[in-house]
Amino acid sequence: MAETLLFNALKEAIDEEMARDSTVFVLGEDVGHYGGSYKVTKDLYQKYGELRVLDTPIAENSFTGLAVGAAMTGLRPIIEGMNMGFLLLAFNQIANNAGMLRYTSGGNYKIPMVIRGPGGVGRQLGAEHSQRLEAYFQAVPGLKIVACSTPYNAKGLLKSAIRDENPVLFFEHVLLYNLKENLPEEEYFLPLDKAEIVRRGKDVTILTYSRMRHHVTQALKTLEKQGYDPEVIDLISLKPLDMETIGASIRKTHRVIIVEECMRTGGIAAELIASINERFFDELDAPVLRLSSQDIPTPYNGILERLTIVQPEQIVEAVEKMMALRV
Repeated sequence: MAETLLFNALKEAIDEEMARDSTVFVLGEDVGHYGGSYKVTKDLYQKYGELRVLDTPIAENSFTGLAVGAAMTGLRPIIEGMNMGFLLLAFNQIANNAGMLRYTSGGNYKIPMVIRGPGGVGRQLGAEHSQRLEAYFQAVPGLKIVACSTPYNAKGLLKSAIRDENPVLFFEHVLLYNLKENLPEEEYFLPLDKAEIVRRGKDVTILTYSRMRHHVTQALKTLEKQGYDPEVIDLISLKPLDMETIGASIRKTHRVIIVEECMRTGGIAAELIASINERFFDELDAPVLRLSSQDIPTPYNGILERLTIVQPEQIVEAVEKMMALRV
């Protein structure tokens, strides 16, 4: 086991897959000489050269379209978005091309590409650099959407995403790159469509993902002292949602709290609530409770920024409120 930072875990995944398969290549702004905005591609340019680590112009729609074409011809591009918010400039290429071409071509083309990079609310990065795009893309047919949350799952998921035959949006959080964890020295892969049970419990199911997993973990310290026994599930796969794992937990706890950094209106929690009510309504002893970010552009001011997203103390209060509704 070797202690590894999350950004290095991602780099290891890319390096291993590039060494194994010559069709894998990286493209994006400053991924080459500079090594990526968060150093995920550091030194890969020197190792693999400019034809496999491509520094692109500041033109997201153009290089995303280039990557789709490359994937159609049998290559496996990995796009790094310097900030995931900038990929809104390539929404057409991601939705109308990457997501649809395997279907509209009658299966004649596969689109094995990964679109990855930093997103989420950082520390005073401003509204344009604090985007959470997972809900923007969740409605797009043909995409798989994954959100990593630890060095271990970041590496295992990215290796699986690179080998997948479909376009995968791979969300990393800007504040998680320096997380440390011991990783196995042997190669491993993690499924792209499965949630992770972080903590088993019987009182209430807490569904979360990305950075909010760690806010929930902080809240657990208080909740456990108070005698509560929550079950915590990291969704990881945002499309498709792992309703099998979620359903098994609901049948045990009969209560659900969703903690997300996404906006409340039209967020991941909104889709989750609809799916839970459709499939497991009779198992619920209380309405599903969601804790989401406020529906405003993220303020630059640090105090105001903190107020827009869910904090650990709010999670504690939500569990207390939910458990007070005992039947």
